[in-house]
Amino acid sequence: MSKTDDLKNRTLSIKKTFQAPVEVVWDAWTQADHIIKWWAPPGMPVQVIEHDFRVGGNWKYTMMMPNQMEFISEGTYLEITEYKKIVTSAHFRPMTENVELHIIFEQDGDQTHFEFSVVHESEAYAQSQEKMGFYNGWGSALARLEEFLDNK
Repeated sequence: MSKTDDLKNRTLSIKKTFQAPVEVVWDAWTQADHIIKWWAPPGMPVQVIEHDFRVGGNWKYTMMMPNQMEFISEGTYLEITEYKKIVTSAHFRPMTENVELHIIFEQDGDQTHFEFSVVHESEAYAQSQEKMGFYNGWGSALARLEEFLDNK
């Protein structure tokens, strides 16, 4: 990933506090049988094609969009610190290419402070992704994650 602009200007982030212990939030994010229940917006079923959760391991999920086009999410895990941090490359085809996801988990009693950041190659690319609906799309997936956690 090139560093054409300042990191903070290339990054879009969402912070949430989940009412669940960090181990439960971590499992929801890292276990394929949980991911299929929340990863996509409502009405888009998720299929896990590959999920090799280790540094260097690949992941690939597909979803059928309402227009019957397949949406493919995939990447390679770059860094994993159990219950604390995940960094992965990511492509969300056909909309987003060559980004990094940085997911931070912070335990606070029975709650988990959570930060989801997407680092783009340039500030212009981050701005275009924001205009395309980054906060709505990821916001709805993270709302589904929150519902999933509330029902655990």
